[in-house]
Amino acid sequence: MQDNAAPEVRTLAERVFNQLQDAIVRGELAPGAKITEPGLSKTYGISRGPLREAMRRLETHRLIERVPHVGARVVKLSMQELLELFDVREALESMAARLAARHMTAEEIAGLRDVLALHERQADLRSGEAYYQREGDLDFHYRIVQGSHNRMLTMLLCDDLYYLVRLYRTQFSASGTRPQRAFVEHHRIVDAIEAGDEELAELLMRRHVSASRENVASRYATVLQQEKSLPPPIERIPS
Repeated sequence: MQDNAAPEVRTLAERVFNQLQDAIVRGELAPGAKITEPGLSKTYGISRGPLREAMRRLETHRLIERVPHVGARVVKLSMQELLELFDVREALESMAARLAARHMTAEEIAGLRDVLALHERQADLRSGEAYYQREGDLDFHYRIVQGSHNRMLTMLLCDDLYYLVRLYRTQFSASGTRPQRAFVEHHRIVDAIEAGDEELAELLMRRHVSASRENVASRYATVLQQEKSLPPPIERIPS
């Protein structure tokens, strides 16, 4: 009976993992927010077994962290940690773009353009409010890394750092004209990749991530300043 139940538990854990990671990336579970198994179990209506498995995955993907004598919290990077993350991203993603210009097939490039066409129809991008990308194959940056055909880069950017990067890219990159500018930059990067221009693809991606870094850092600094001026928040579990 345990063997028969295992697939169901894994399916539930996968569903809860997807719900929780989406809530964290969108900011519905705020950075630094305390989370507990009883609260999450009540919210999502599942037993502790699948929930624990989902939380283990969240911890592996660096979206939650265990704090001694406190419990589990949604990850919250310091400004220094955030800048270091984007430094790594700038170096590795620009390398991925160079390799993508060398290795991506015509079919892969067509798929990349299909993703951008899908993004263009998004209401948040059209209104200039945000540029939210779903994970995996619907994520422009994920596709570029996959197109590098470099296994080590893929492990680092599509597994080890992916969810953490996506969290801060999503929550802090949308302001002013940045969503529309980012979309235009994506098209230029694809043009360079399709032309097989490795140097240009690398340069454009480096500039793209650098612009995102400056924008994210500016917005994050504003958030930190606002938090300093507010009284300590009352921690709540979503109900």
